[in-house]
Amino acid sequence: MASSSSSGLTFKLHPLVIVNISDHYTRVKSQLNLPPSLTSASSAATSNNNNNNSNGGENNQQPLPRVYGCVIGVQRGRTVVIFNSFELIYDPSTRSLDRSFLEKKQELYKKVFPHFYVLGWYSTGSDAQESDMHFHKALMDINESPLYVLLNPAINPAQKDLPVTIYESELHIIDGVPQLIFVRSSYTIETVEAERISVDHVAHLKPSGGSAATQLAAQLTGIHSAIKMLNSRIRVLHQYLVGMQKGDIPCESSLLRQVSSLLRRLPAIESEKFQDDFLMEYNDTLLITYLAMFTNCSSTMNELVDKFNTAYDRHSRRGGRTAFI
Repeated sequence: MASSSSSGLTFKLHPLVIVNISDHYTRVKSQLNLPPSLTSASSAATSNNNNNNSNGGENNQQPLPRVYGCVIGVQRGRTVVIFNSFELIYDPSTRSLDRSFLEKKQELYKKVFPHFYVLGWYSTGSDAQESDMHFHKALMDINESPLYVLLNPAINPAQKDLPVTIYESELHIIDGVPQLIFVRSSYTIETVEAERISVDHVAHLKPSGGSAATQLAAQLTGIHSAIKMLNSRIRVLHQYLVGMQKGDIPCESSLLRQVSSLLRRLPAIESEKFQDDFLMEYNDTLLITYLAMFTNCSSTMNELVDKFNTAYDRHSRRGGRTAFI
């Protein structure tokens, strides 16, 4: 495997792809009821299993599953932007890919995102394996040069970079025989505001289901404090100018020039367009808050009904009556 790609393409990866791959892997692993101790040894389990099988030994540790899917996006010139992904049905033992499922998912995404097309595929593991090339070649009829996004699910607290690697395939001459090999490509993370808020919220969810104080909440609190301080400073200047106008404070031309220069820096937000946009966003926020309150009340009411039914059911068993809710 070559160290780096020579294609000159620039890759931009959106966080939604990483979240989708991680969610896909977590669901598959949970369905298999694997013990949590295997989570931090996903790559080691697979490599040790291969080594023990080659040496004729036995490995009692069950290797973690691998998941497969497609990544979709757009290519603008030499820039490839990976926006989203979807799962695929693939059997590694028989190397069979469900083509009808792939075509159906591709058709559905084309209806919603007509400009997106299949850029490549994704999987999980510590490193690209030789068997991955079979899956890679199977997608070449859709994209002649697909890319490979690999997510390493192993937990490494010392690692600071994202456990995501993007590979390209290049044709190299090895021992006089042309062969396709995977080469690493550099990438950058590109996000939009909605993704930043969503990913930040998901990353700070408590295991119990409640949400902790996120960085977004801290940022909004800081903005609120800054606006509050700015408002208090402007009030001080206003009181000073009113006192100077009444004659209670002596007039100072240099100070007035500084106040005038400061006021020119404040944005003029009394336009009709600003009022319309502000009221629209304010009303949307109130509606979302109102909806969240209704959802919370409904959840609380459902819990109350469940508790009441449980208590009434116990009482009816003793008294011979049935629950009415």
